[in-house]
Amino acid sequence: MKDGTIGVLVVEDDDDFCFLIGDTLGREPDMRILGSTASGEEAVYLAQRLDPDIVLMDLNLSLEELDGIEAARKIRLYTRAKVILVTAFEAQSIVIDACKRSFASSYVFKSQFSILTETVRQTAEGPTPQEYLIASLILADLSPAEQSVCLMMLGRDVHLQSSQKTIANQKTALLKKLGLKSQKELEHLFHGMQV
Repeated sequence: MKDGTIGVLVVEDDDDFCFLIGDTLGREPDMRILGSTASGEEAVYLAQRLDPDIVLMDLNLSLEELDGIEAARKIRLYTRAKVILVTAFEAQSIVIDACKRSFASSYVFKSQFSILTETVRQTAEGPTPQEYLIASLILADLSPAEQSVCLMMLGRDVHLQSSQKTIANQKTALLKKLGLKSQKELEHLFHGMQV
């Protein structure tokens, strides 16, 4: 947050809903809408250029080469922004899976629009219980050995009983499983989280 103001980038392909978000958050004295787009690719570009605190990402961007999940993932990997998925899907399992795949910090159902403002505030101040839940669900998808390697890579005091070569192979396999290229990306995603 710069000057105590939460900078928000809105990624939404429904013009009316995008206007509603901008109008609602724009009235808040501690929030500033930095921009909006309906494109996943442009969202990644704008997030890098505008440096928002929060990106509100429509999970289902229509007719896009870069969907909401992949755009959110790239934003999380290459910027300091936290991503809140905004979705009309009400199936919790679909949304939780999308959060894990995109490394989102939180989510809001469009039908729960009334909690959007507070969700933005809490996520910006973070970490929130939802962030911890999503991080723990990401870790839960890993085997016990992968969890230990992940925690070691995050600087936790973990004693592994494997050879250095085995640990190196496990690190590579873990990064591949999470779709990451480096330990730095892993550290960036879990920054500030007590996992």
